[in-house]
Amino acid sequence: MNALVPLPVLLPLFATGLSLAAGIRLKRFQRFISVAVLTAVVVISVVLMTAADDGPLSVHLGDFAPPLGITLVADRLSGLMLTVSSLVTLCVLVYSLGQGMADKDDETPLAVFHPAYLILVAGIACTFLAGDLMNLFVGFEIMLVSSFVLLTLGGTGPRIRAGSTYVIISLLSSMIFLVAIAITYAATGTVNFAQLAERLDGLSLGVTTLIQAMLLTVFGIKAAVFPVAAWLPDSYPTAPAPVTAVFAGLLTKVGVYCMLRTETLLFPGNRLGDLLLVVALASMVIGILGAVAQTDLKRLLSFTLISHIGYMVFGIGLADREGIGGAIVYVVHHITVQTTLFLVAGLIERRGGTTELTRLGGMARSAPLLAVLFFVPAMNIAGIPPFSGFIGKLALMRAGVDNGSVLAWVLVGGSTLTSLLTLYVVVKVWNLAFWRSEPPGQAAEGTVMESEEEDTDDDEGDEGGPAATPQNGRGVPVFPGGGQVVATSITGKAVTTTKRPPRTMIAATAATVVLGLSYTVLAGPLAAYTDRSAQELLTRTPYIEEVLRP
Repeated sequence: MNALVPLPVLLPLFATGLSLAAGIRLKRFQRFISVAVLTAVVVISVVLMTAADDGPLSVHLGDFAPPLGITLVADRLSGLMLTVSSLVTLCVLVYSLGQGMADKDDETPLAVFHPAYLILVAGIACTFLAGDLMNLFVGFEIMLVSSFVLLTLGGTGPRIRAGSTYVIISLLSSMIFLVAIAITYAATGTVNFAQLAERLDGLSLGVTTLIQAMLLTVFGIKAAVFPVAAWLPDSYPTAPAPVTAVFAGLLTKVGVYCMLRTETLLFPGNRLGDLLLVVALASMVIGILGAVAQTDLKRLLSFTLISHIGYMVFGIGLADREGIGGAIVYVVHHITVQTTLFLVAGLIERRGGTTELTRLGGMARSAPLLAVLFFVPAMNIAGIPPFSGFIGKLALMRAGVDNGSVLAWVLVGGSTLTSLLTLYVVVKVWNLAFWRSEPPGQAAEGTVMESEEEDTDDDEGDEGGPAATPQNGRGVPVFPGGGQVVATSITGKAVTTTKRPPRTMIAATAATVVLGLSYTVLAGPLAAYTDRSAQELLTRTPYIEEVLRP
């Protein structure tokens, strides 16, 4: 069984080479490779999660013992994260296939999409399975390389700017991470998690706290917690819908996972627990207030993402079994629901030509299936019973009440306020995009919506058009206000609006909705599994003994 541990990393990397060799000339074969490999990764992840319930699994690549070799470890937490992430990435891939086929995107950028996506999946799996700081860093860099390619597909101006911001922030966090690794190795002589768990206790308080603070800074940037989250709302909304969905759903949770792993395994005393609680409160409140102020759906969802990361940090800051268990439940819930909402946003912009809420309306009548696909995850993220969002929030609030400290009680109040404001935000989206009548400026079916920003070369030739939908020099309707609010294909071209989105995109979105609902149906087994995961993380002994056994 241990031999299966490296496969979630190795299979996508191997498939990347085949996908590049196939190229656009064998696009059907390329699609088959991607779907087949991600399906295999789902099966392997489920097997590892089930096997890890009996104890952690580890493998030392090349048969080199720590600290020399590359160690990969699958325990309950990493097995669960692998399973959820692989299911979500498979659904998003199917969604992207439907979008690419509908848009007839046969240019070179789409040929690059599949290899970059597979590398991203390998990087995510590497971070979940990494048994040492250095390979955790490698996983981050794999994700960074593929992320930049995916963010800038098509080479449009907004995407290049967003990708540049993302890369600069990521490189800064990588530099801090490398310095933290160097300090750790100089102080302990290893970067292996199991060995660090035994050696960090022997260091002075100042050195240990410095290492902990630097690692939390790195993971906080990755997770987009306040005050290092300003980059996210400007980076994600410009990307293609499937890219935005997988980034929002998964990449921020990689940072949260790293916090869970290091805070429980390396720093069990949780000396910075109060600081984490303050950060959690600020992320919740400031993030949701930012969402309240938005009228573009993608930016609104980006701010709710920042806000709800605070719930997960809340559980990590409490650092007890109930808090950690609640945080794991919420991570699993949020990966799925946040991804679903961004997939729905992609369908909305394909239907209405934009994600600007002031230019949308009437979709509850004209697109009832789309309304259902939005309504279910929207109520889920708002924490309405009996959805998994309510279950996760209830578990975290109960953990805060049981903790009994003043700061924990403040977080319980902040969690309640954030949940109410989240409900207000999703109701606002529902009222504007679905419930009210269609506004005069909403795009009719069959129009191609472009932004003024992308058509400045044609401004002098504009002859004008209807006040609601002005036209450029080519007679194509445009939306004022920049390119990030209009529908674009994977390769960056403007998309023709349609009342009937491709069935593949609908099916993939519906699959993520069903996956989110399954957490409610399986709430008992899920809560029991996450509770055992939390206990295993806090005990530490099973992980350490598995990695260091002869």
